[in-house]
Amino acid sequence: MTVMQTTAETLAPNATRTDICSAPPRRHPRPDGQDRYTISEVVAFTGLTAHTLRWYERIGLMSHIDRSHTGQRRYSNRDLDWLDFVGKLRLTGMPVADMVRYAELVREGESTYLDRRELLESTRRDVLTRIAELQDTLAVLDRKISFYGDAGRTREGERNR
Repeated sequence: MTVMQTTAETLAPNATRTDICSAPPRRHPRPDGQDRYTISEVVAFTGLTAHTLRWYERIGLMSHIDRSHTGQRRYSNRDLDWLDFVGKLRLTGMPVADMVRYAELVREGESTYLDRRELLESTRRDVLTRIAELQDTLAVLDRKISFYGDAGRTREGERNR
């Protein structure tokens, strides 16, 4: 899940708003009609390690993962969507504790929408600050690259005389 979207734009004005996952094109397409995956398949789909997946489960970042009759983890498409979303949260720089808190709020249900929104808005502000810092850094790099490019051309011109 890359983003949580509200379906308000597709619903009638009096309809209930619900969260849905907006799935991106996947690096590793999931087999059609399949909704149960082993940990090794999830590793291939997500690029995460088996150790990381088990750790996410231990710390409460993943909700309960179903098990086969032999005790083997069986992940669902919903679990894979959640892992996609967690990956996006990681990219924002959100601390793991905040990601776990968000997961707890999701499990608590609709009554936590406001808390979830506040947490995501705070993260969004942090991301915007980082983007501004990176844009400033990029401008400095561009000036340096331009300077060295100009200096190199001047130097070549002097050698060719």
